[in-house]
Amino acid sequence: MHYDLSDQYHHRSSLIHHLDPRVKVVVTFFYILALSLTPEGAWWILGFFLLLLLSAVWLADLALTFTLKRSFIVLPFVLAAVALPFTTPGPSLLEIPGLGWVVTEPGMIRFLSILARSWLAVQGAILLTAVTRFPDLLWALGALRFPQPLVSTIGFMYRYLFVLADEALRMIRARAARSAQVPGRARPPIGWRGRVAGSMVGSLFLRSLARSERVYAAMLARGYDGHMRSLIGFRMTNIDWMVFILAFLLLIAPLILSLR
Repeated sequence: MHYDLSDQYHHRSSLIHHLDPRVKVVVTFFYILALSLTPEGAWWILGFFLLLLLSAVWLADLALTFTLKRSFIVLPFVLAAVALPFTTPGPSLLEIPGLGWVVTEPGMIRFLSILARSWLAVQGAILLTAVTRFPDLLWALGALRFPQPLVSTIGFMYRYLFVLADEALRMIRARAARSAQVPGRARPPIGWRGRVAGSMVGSLFLRSLARSERVYAAMLARGYDGHMRSLIGFRMTNIDWMVFILAFLLLIAPLILSLR
């Protein structure tokens, strides 16, 4: 393989790494759920959740900026809510001269709350993949009674992403071998290069589809019946239960206090 598409697991000998994968999956789910239930403008709750996340990163023996640097991928998706400061009714906070746009205080609070919650939720998912091996993560999803077709689809999508990337690299290398650039000659026009790229994408799709049929036929020949067999097995220990209960209490306590 010429592409490094391996999961973001970072091996450490920490308490977080040694926890049962089911605990880590459920705690991450509750963390994201608690973020979604956090009232708008409750900055102290969001700060507390950020502190909990950084504490987990520290306990996992990772750099404190590990999740922070990787979580900025969420920013382009939050642009879908960028109109909220201008469309939400309420007291005016800022007026943009010349355009007549008015930024309202409730709209800005709602936008910043969505941004903060999305940013923290992505950090939680990043931490989960950093402290849990991908096969263990799939096993945990199956043990928690997630739909088996969904778990199998996630597993196949991850495994054959490497094959797809390697196939694309071979096509790019073949194109470069057949498209030598003569010194002093101008590069082909952008339209021509766009047509070539479009043809490559279509060819990659057809080759991937044909390869997937061959892979599936090989799996059926080896006894595949829709369920992935696994030798992985975990047992809940006292530490797992203690961490689960403590994390649940720490996540639910700020929400209860915000209701008073």
